[in-house]
Amino acid sequence: MGLIIIPMKLKNFTTKAHTFFNLLPIEWQDTIVPHWNDSKSTTQVYVIVEHKVVVAGGLVFSKCPPDMMYYEKQAKKLFKKEYMYLGFIYVTPTQRGRSLGSLWLSKIKELYPKQGLWLAIEDQSLHHFYVKNGFEHIDTIVTPDQQQELVYAYKPKPKV
Repeated sequence: MGLIIIPMKLKNFTTKAHTFFNLLPIEWQDTIVPHWNDSKSTTQVYVIVEHKVVVAGGLVFSKCPPDMMYYEKQAKKLFKKEYMYLGFIYVTPTQRGRSLGSLWLSKIKELYPKQGLWLAIEDQSLHHFYVKNGFEHIDTIVTPDQQQELVYAYKPKPKV
């Protein structure tokens, strides 16, 4: 008998957002959960499910989330260009090293093929991951607590 490969699917979990939020580190939950009611009308939650279990996911914002007001100026520029913000991208610890973060990003790009995307990261060790996935470092922001966040953008290539 041959190996059975089950393709992982991207699923919209916006109506089940708290299922995804419960997987996130507590400090991430503390950031998104209090603002969810204000954000959910302009935000989609997408997850990758394998064997009926959420293994990775993230949020796609079409408007600036309330917790990002400290770089509202930069965010407004990108939203004005109709870029959507990617946030809370997460792979469950037991599933890391399987390229699920890259898979999630590629599925989002497939879902929104003409859409510019942007994100901000605190962990600068993720720089190469995002560059490998087609994002370009476009700005550095200093947060109110004097931490640096790197801003990356993805611009879809025109079809030739």
